[in-house]
Amino acid sequence: MLNGFSRAQKCGAFLLIFLLLAAYLQPYYYPMDEAFQNLNKILQKPSALYWLGTDHLGRDMLARLASAVRLSFSLIVLSVGCALLFGLLFGVLAGAFGGWIDRIFSFVCHIIMALPGLLFVLLFAALSPGAFWTLYLGISLVMWVEFFRVVRAMTQTLAGSNEIQSSRLMGMSFFYCFKRHFFPRLAPVILTLSAFAAANAVLALATLGFINVGLRPPTPELGLMMTELFPYYYEAPYIFMLPIIVVCLLVFSFQLMSGRMK
Repeated sequence: MLNGFSRAQKCGAFLLIFLLLAAYLQPYYYPMDEAFQNLNKILQKPSALYWLGTDHLGRDMLARLASAVRLSFSLIVLSVGCALLFGLLFGVLAGAFGGWIDRIFSFVCHIIMALPGLLFVLLFAALSPGAFWTLYLGISLVMWVEFFRVVRAMTQTLAGSNEIQSSRLMGMSFFYCFKRHFFPRLAPVILTLSAFAAANAVLALATLGFINVGLRPPTPELGLMMTELFPYYYEAPYIFMLPIIVVCLLVFSFQLMSGRMK
C-alpha cells in the first residue's frame, strides 16, 4: 500500500500516526484532566504520577499536550480540507473554462494575496478574539490561494492537451474528463500541497497563540502554552520545551510527508 511513497514520506506518516494515537488515546491510557489545577504540584518533573511533569498551575503536561495536538489536528483537517475542496473546484473551473469564471476567482485570489498570510489571519482573528471559527476561516482562505493557483495553472495546461481534446470531440462529459484526465494528474501535486499546508497551519495556530491573539486560556494550545510557560524557562526549561518539541514533531512529520525532504 505504501510502495508508491518514498522512505521519507513513510517516516513522516508513521510519526504523524504515532502523535495522533498518543493524543487521541490519552484519555484511555492516561486518564488525567488537562484543566485540573494542583498548586501544590507546580512545575513538577516527570514522575510515575505525572509522566511529563506539570505546568505553572499544577496541570498535567501530557494531558494538555495531547489535548493541544487534538485541537491542532482538528484545525488542520477543517482548514486544509476546505482549502483543498474549494481550491480544486474553483481552480479546475477557472483553468478549464476561463472567461468570466477565471477573472472572478483570480480577482479574489489577488485580493487575498495583497496582504501577508499571517496578517490576513490576524484580521480575521480580530473579528472575534479567542474564537475557533475565525482562525479556521482565515487560515483556510490563505491556503486556498495556493491550491487555486496551482490547480488553475495545471488545468490550463491540461485543457489544451490532445487527450482532453479527443475526449471532448467524442462527446465525453466534463465530469468524465475530470475523473479520467484531470484528477489523476492533479492528485500527486494536491497531496504534496496538502501536507505542506498542514505544516503551515500548525505553525500559524502556534504563532497566533504565542502572540496572544489566538485561542484564550485555559484552552490547551501549543503556542499559548509556550507563552504561559516562558516566564518559567530558567526554573523549568524541560517543561517549557515540551510544546516546542511537539510543534517541531508535527511540522517535521508533515514536511516529510510532503516529499520536500528526501
